[in-house]
Amino acid sequence: MKLFAAAHRLLRIFFILIRYRLDDLIFDLPMPFWLRSMGYLLPWRWLPRHKSTHSRGARLRLALEGLGPIFIKFGQILSTRRDLLPTDIADELALLQDKVPPFESERAVALVEQQLDAKVGDIFAWFDTKPLASASVAQVHAARLHTGEEVVVKVIRPGLKSIIDQDLAWLYLLARIAEAASSEARRLHLVEVVDDYAKTIHDELDLLREAANSSQLRRNFEHSELLYVPQVYWDYCRPQVLVMERIYGIPVTDLSALAAQNTDMRLLAERGVEIFFTQVFRDSFFHADMHPGNIFVSTQTPHAPQYIAIDCGIVGSLTPEDQDYLARNLIAFFKRDYRKVAQLHIDSGWIPAETKVNEFEAAIRTVCEPIFEKPLKDISFGQLLLRLFQVARRFNMEVQPQLVLLQKTLLNIEGLGRQLYPELDLWRTGRPYLERWMCERMGPKHLVNTLQVQLEQVPRVAGMARSLLEHLARNAAEQGRPAHRVQPRSSALLSWVGILLLIGGSMQASLYLEAAQLFSLTAWSSWLMLGAGLCILVGRR
Repeated sequence: MKLFAAAHRLLRIFFILIRYRLDDLIFDLPMPFWLRSMGYLLPWRWLPRHKSTHSRGARLRLALEGLGPIFIKFGQILSTRRDLLPTDIADELALLQDKVPPFESERAVALVEQQLDAKVGDIFAWFDTKPLASASVAQVHAARLHTGEEVVVKVIRPGLKSIIDQDLAWLYLLARIAEAASSEARRLHLVEVVDDYAKTIHDELDLLREAANSSQLRRNFEHSELLYVPQVYWDYCRPQVLVMERIYGIPVTDLSALAAQNTDMRLLAERGVEIFFTQVFRDSFFHADMHPGNIFVSTQTPHAPQYIAIDCGIVGSLTPEDQDYLARNLIAFFKRDYRKVAQLHIDSGWIPAETKVNEFEAAIRTVCEPIFEKPLKDISFGQLLLRLFQVARRFNMEVQPQLVLLQKTLLNIEGLGRQLYPELDLWRTGRPYLERWMCERMGPKHLVNTLQVQLEQVPRVAGMARSLLEHLARNAAEQGRPAHRVQPRSSALLSWVGILLLIGGSMQASLYLEAAQLFSLTAWSSWLMLGAGLCILVGRR
């Protein structure tokens, strides 16, 4: 039966491919002559064909819509990889809508009862069988708890996992065939794109993960005037059912409703930018699916508008190294310090060490100089990152998944902000936050936190060093050589403290050096760490 279903699905895929002439897209790719000639062996290519009125991007979008929810979702994910796709195709895929017909209410009720092991009437005082919204993975119903709270109940589509696994298998097959046939397809890393999609879609099938993400984001912005995240009711959450607070707000794209309540549109746009930078740099935990359907505006304080975010199934995070890389790059870009940008890429290890800095610098300058001929308010942060990734790929840079998520989020936020307030100057809004964050990383508070983390590692590092010395001593004794004297534990610990102080001081000094503040009074902490570390190590001699 499974074989029959798989064969039927494959025939359906081929029918859609032929209907929208996607085979033309495949044979338009660079490929060997012998492989291209195989196209003449396909029988349907000999049949009379009317000239299509749709562009290649539109044909691909329509085909994905015809193949159903899983392929629609794949198209949405693919549309975020503008570093890989031609612009015309990426623009068409971005038009894919996440609205599909709902499944039967009886099945939704049955799934809720099965997951919560109780009757819907025992769990909720009221449950609306008509869904509020329906998407490719789940649908949402309104309800009320017996304690009076208004909630929404999100339910995963039944039987979806088997369909997803089957469609993923065909997607992998199509991606491998394309990569085997074309060097251009290999450049697009189609198999890696399918890998990313597989991880994303499987994560979205686990609503406990979404609940945990929502709780974390809510905690990060607790009592904030910028962003509100609905409360999760953990007692009623299961892998396929999520119950959370129902929110009432204005969809962020409903500009007429926002204007009717006299919303401060400039402040609303600027707060969106501030939320992005706060999530990325303060929390290193950002909502990575902030398309307009997941964002609302509170009706409570239109003069100081507050965002409401839902659907935290996809989140991103950055390591301290990634945060530092991103902040320095953005600041260097807007100072037009292309040599610094090139060196940062090489130092991070994302570009091969043997890359010639001057060649990479020239490539970045060629792409970015035309951008800076525009006023700062007209410069797109997202497009700037996109161009950076495209240039870096020519120098064998592997695009980091976390930065792709970040770029997607930034493009969403930027497009939304300029829709709300066309005069939004993203650089003027974001630059103070970036510079403040960089200064905080060089300040005493960050120094104390860094030193505390380093000191916590001292016992473990010292223990490892002592074990290594004892191992060397035993080996030397067994081979009849005089063993080196093993330092007492306290002496080894002190030596490691000195080393860590030197490392920490050097890291701090490099930040101050970049900011041209190494010899200012604000750099006292770096000199203190360097001096203390040097004194300890010299004193141990």
